[in-house]
This record gives sequence, structure tokens and C-alpha cells, in this order.
Amino acid sequence: MPPILERLKNQIKGEGKSESSAFAIATSQLQKHGILKKGTQELTPKGAKRQAMGAAGRAKDRAAKQSKHSPQDFGYNPRTNRATLKGGK
Repeated sequence: MPPILERLKNQIKGEGKSESSAFAIATSQLQKHGILKKGTQELTPKGAKRQAMGAAGRAKDRAAKQSKHSPQDFGYNPRTNRATLKGGK
């Protein structure tokens, strides 16, 4: 199982879902967003790139897409899995 799938499954499981339900939801979402190939647990090229970014990189990338800033303008909080602007930007 790719680490990106394992991480999402554990996040969903942490919200109170069962192991099997969390796995199904995570797999479905990653396939829907083009991270996993349809019907498999195999990473697409986009998925391999996202996985290589790590959690911090993905959080910064998500935040940058919603703003006019670049990913380097953000700091990452691993406790909340959120990226916020670094001071003064």
C-alpha cells in the first residue's frame, strides 16, 4: 500500500470510521483525484509526485492554490496538517 494511501486511511479512521470503511473511502478519493490508477492501488505519475512531496509539501501546495502566494511563503504545522502564511506576508 502506498504511504499516501496509508496516511489518508489513518486520517479517516481517526474520524471514527472502521478500518475497512476508511480504506474504501481513501482508495476511492485518491482514484477520483488521479493519485491512484482506477481500480488499483498503483500510483499514477501525479500520485508519485504528490507522495514525494510529503505531508508538509502537500499542505503548502493546497494552501498556495487557494491564495496568490507560493508554497515557500507557508509554514507547516504537523499537529494540524495545515499550512499557514509565514509572518508578515
